[in-house]
Amino acid sequence: MRPEPTFADKNPSKFRDYSVDTTDPLKERVRQTYRQMHLNQTVDFVKGRREHWLKFNTIKMTVREALEKLNDLVDESDPDLDLPNIIHAFQAAERARAEFPEHDWLHLTALIHDLGKIMAFYGEPQWAVVGDTFAVGCRWGDSIVYREESFEGNPDGD
Repeated sequence: MRPEPTFADKNPSKFRDYSVDTTDPLKERVRQTYRQMHLNQTVDFVKGRREHWLKFNTIKMTVREALEKLNDLVDESDPDLDLPNIIHAFQAAERARAEFPEHDWLHLTALIHDLGKIMAFYGEPQWAVVGDTFAVGCRWGDSIVYREESFEGNPDGD
């Protein structure tokens, strides 16, 4: 049952708004990004991307360099974050450290959680690297954003 107890009393206006409003350019950009993701993210697509990226021959940079480069990316799936990505990364890491000081692995995970978006600078469409991801090769979860209409045409659903 959602939401998690931590968020049960949170004001709904503080959650992301994924309602459909075709007259709102930001909401429509977000919805279309998820539509492309849900249409094209398939088992075969993921296998091909793994084969391509796991050669580790595209780019070499430090984590700091990658975080700084992500400041140039406007995440088309994010309806409400206008902070530079590096600020978001450090905020997430600091929040994890404050909430779970004994789990240093979680602090690092929070810091690097968006680094996969760097692939957008090297040929990947944003729908393949941003947003709320989902598992392929199994039933799509009911909690997936825009689930009701956005998977229509995805060959894995047949």
